Amino acid sequence: MSPKFQDYNQQENWLFPPSIEQLIPRDHPVRIVNGVIEQLDLQLLTKIYAREGRPSYHPKMMLKVMVYAYMDNIYSSRKIEKALRENINFMWLSGNQVVDHNTLARFRSNRLKTVFKDIFKQVVMLLAIEGLVSLKEVFTDGTKIESVAGRYTFVWGKSIKNYKEKMSVQLEEMWNHAQAIADDESGDPEPTPPDFTKITPEKIEKTVKEIERKIKNNPKATPKAKAKLRYIKNNFKDNLERYEKQEEILGDRNSYSKTDPEATFMRMKDDHMRNGQLKPAYNVQISTENQIVIHYTLHQKTNDLHTLKPHLDSYENLYGELPEVVTADAGYGSEENYDYLEGKGIHTYVKYNTFDKEQGLTKRKKDKNQGFRRDDLFYNEEQDFYVCPMGQRMEKVAEYTSRTKSGYRQQHSVYEAKNCHGCPLRGLCFQGKTTVVWNETIILKGIKFKLGRNF
Repeated sequence: MSPKFQDYNQQENWLFPPSIEQLIPRDHPVRIVNGVIEQLDLQLLTKIYAREGRPSYHPKMMLKVMVYAYMDNIYSSRKIEKALRENINFMWLSGNQVVDHNTLARFRSNRLKTVFKDIFKQVVMLLAIEGLVSLKEVFTDGTKIESVAGRYTFVWGKSIKNYKEKMSVQLEEMWNHAQAIADDESGDPEPTPPDFTKITPEKIEKTVKEIERKIKNNPKATPKAKAKLRYIKNNFKDNLERYEKQEEILGDRNSYSKTDPEATFMRMKDDHMRNGQLKPAYNVQISTENQIVIHYTLHQKTNDLHTLKPHLDSYENLYGELPEVVTADAGYGSEENYDYLEGKGIHTYVKYNTFDKEQGLTKRKKDKNQGFRRDDLFYNEEQDFYVCPMGQRMEKVAEYTSRTKSGYRQQHSVYEAKNCHGCPLRGLCFQGKTTVVWNETIILKGIKFKLGRNF
């Protein structure tokens, strides 16, 4: 007996062809995307479009396609264009309109970028109306996302500083050389030497002219000196202008990528070969509630310590109020952040970096300075003094104020023992070699503490 098969005929025609609507299940995620975006107010997006010229694709349709593509892990504009031709879900969302990849890319990079935060807020507020989020309690953490940029096209702020210092040194050396070989019988008064600590394009040009006048026809000038002057004349001014433009791009950062100037080189997590590498990246701060992302900000700072305040300020600007409770890891633990959260009346669950060790949750590594940390010393709160491991009182001898990079003012207290000469434990707390060390001093610096701190 031969096997049985269902009828198969590619040429069979439909009497009443089914619509795309009938081919998509009622509970399919594409319908959720469609329903949510239909509820959004897209006036900010529609205002971007020009009133004249050829009619554009409707931004509501474009937004639906982009959101669903990202949900389906499709990010390439060319792949989205292909899906609009072949994928029935995309065909339903677009109303059978096929948008080319260039138009999709322009919509994403030019139009959507400026209003996406408002769209994101509207979606979160819809979730709040449904009771899925309250916007009162958030959990915040950061992650570094690698930029799509050249990994080796970097500019370092420290290198620029070194280059400029070398230029200043070379200019000064050439100036001194020109004055040394100048003809004393010329009768010209010796010009006032310029201040080479800070050079400018104008100062370079003026200095080169003066040096050139001194050595141009001077028989004492060596060919090497003349060649060096030519190099300075042809390159230094342009180089300095380039360095100044790079410093303007850097701002308060220490690096950036030439192919993506907004990206900063950051230490990424180890790859599968356990190689931690510096790569152009962004520090993305994300706040969630009930495992739903309700806020995000993008930062150029390499660590999380200085991102919490701007992140929460952005949260307040977006939603009109701050959360009541914030939970974050020890990467955000600092005196500045604690003061900010307390001042805003936010209930905080943010550890500092030594919390687990103090609570005995992690094992301490063997350290020759064990017993000399602040938390290992006895402190008399009423009389405000510490007691060192040898039983000597350490009195407060000074207080001073400093500022962090963000401008936050920190108060510091200095505690000092009166006499440590002859102490058998002196070798453990006195660490001075070639640097000056206040060996009998304890310095309280916010939540950080170290005995025998170098200055």
